Amino acid sequence: MKVATVAGTRPQFIKAAVVSRVIREKHDEILIHTGQHYDENMSLVFFSGLGIPAPDYCLKAGPGTPGQQLGRMLSGLKDVLDREKPDIVLVYGDSRSTLAGALAASRAGIPLAHVEAGLRCHNHSVPEESNRVITDHLSAVLFCPSETAVRNLIEEGMEVAPERFTSPYVVNVGDVMCDLLLECLNRGNYFPPAVGYQFQNRGEYLLVTVHRAENTDKKERLSAILESLVSLGEKIIFPVHPRTAKKILEFNLDGYLSHPNMVVIEPVGFPEMIWLMKNARKIITDSGGIQKEAFILKVPCITLREETEWPETVERGCNVLVGCDRRLIREAVGTVLVADWSGYPYGRGEASRLISRFLEEYSCAG
Repeated sequence: MKVATVAGTRPQFIKAAVVSRVIREKHDEILIHTGQHYDENMSLVFFSGLGIPAPDYCLKAGPGTPGQQLGRMLSGLKDVLDREKPDIVLVYGDSRSTLAGALAASRAGIPLAHVEAGLRCHNHSVPEESNRVITDHLSAVLFCPSETAVRNLIEEGMEVAPERFTSPYVVNVGDVMCDLLLECLNRGNYFPPAVGYQFQNRGEYLLVTVHRAENTDKKERLSAILESLVSLGEKIIFPVHPRTAKKILEFNLDGYLSHPNMVVIEPVGFPEMIWLMKNARKIITDSGGIQKEAFILKVPCITLREETEWPETVERGCNVLVGCDRRLIREAVGTVLVADWSGYPYGRGEASRLISRFLEEYSCAG
């Protein structure tokens, strides 16, 4: 079976690290890098750092407006799919690259498989929510990371048929990032970045990530977040996303970054990020993936959003939603969460194997 994998963002590169390795044991894979993340620190560094196979195609979609990027992705993907004629297109998550892969596959008449299907935050003003819904409803195979995701798809009219392979096929395989995170933890494949050597004990700092457009592209929200961070009276390690750095300068908010409690660093690789997450007292983030990784690492999470695709983390008391509210941020940092870390809501680290197996079943059924 020939699989065309479409990836273009940092989280997608990381997920491809484990899934591509397993897929290539039994299938032929073409890896297409859309170029959505074109900064070296957010892109090709992950190919070398995680042993991801070099991309077969680099479309170089960025920089530009979202519409310009999407148009370049669709044009480039059409050419690649026409040339390679894969049996199935595989996409991850909810980014612009995900949507481009889904639309290109649909236009080419090629079946689509979606990893992280069924996630919903139920806020359609969030671009990622539209990307998820469109991709899911164009997909032939939907690989869900949790039972909640499966229920979301059932509520949207999709049927789960575990005893026969139908299309669309909805299956809970667990979360791909859980695979990689558990693998890295079990092998001890994580280590501190240079800044980590300043902190000898676990819990000496808060880890912060901010990258979503809803927070970075509005001065009042970004200002409220940065002002809250410097008022906490704790050391903060802040790997700054390129888009966030650009907006901080554009809005003249760079003074916050020079605060003595702020330790500003460049984005780091996944092994270094594991170390930073694992050793933080709490994590403050607007990332969907980091909310779930914090749960797996048993580190309390504070989410700079009003909703989440990972409701299990909130229901269990492991994560609290604060938006950009200064009071809520301060309260969440100072409160000891009563959390339930038990069980395996995102699987036991077998998602990539299950994805490969179900792709093989799909090939045989076809």
